[in-house]
Amino acid sequence: MRRVLLFILLVLPFIYLIITVQDANDPIKYIFTYTGLTSLILLIGSLCISPFKKIYNLLRYRRMIGLFSFFYAFLHFMNFYILDAELSLNFVLKETLDKPFIYLGMISFFILFLMALTSTKKLFAKFNKWHKFVYIVLILVVIHESMAQKVLSSLEYSFIVVTTILLGYRLYNYKKA
Repeated sequence: MRRVLLFILLVLPFIYLIITVQDANDPIKYIFTYTGLTSLILLIGSLCISPFKKIYNLLRYRRMIGLFSFFYAFLHFMNFYILDAELSLNFVLKETLDKPFIYLGMISFFILFLMALTSTKKLFAKFNKWHKFVYIVLILVVIHESMAQKVLSSLEYSFIVVTTILLGYRLYNYKKA
């Protein structure tokens, strides 16, 4: 029952996107922003599960949250490839090389893609060490999101602070073990 409720909760941003995109002045930019932020928030949410497991253990839901983070990252990428680049591989390559924040996003997406592929129980047992790259993804995505903005707002600063705290927590536990 809780999984079903979580699934519904994780699908709600997609439904909201479908409803609200028609009213956006620039739908492509709106989809970029919405899917990118949703993916980043879910990525951070999935990584916050470990530090809070003593308070409330949600470890069994981390994979679902992580896969939904990938889903929204996939929508973010498809928006770039289909709507922005209009399926032009040359445009994608040119933009990726011209704008550093795009290749940071591409690297992040590639790592998330590999993690999503290996998130089944059988493959995770074999490739679980690769899933530690999620922290590199987090760093790259926060940089990607910050570079995409012309001016950093309190939202970007809060992402930086939360990322720093999560990395500090991870390093502390790594050194402790």
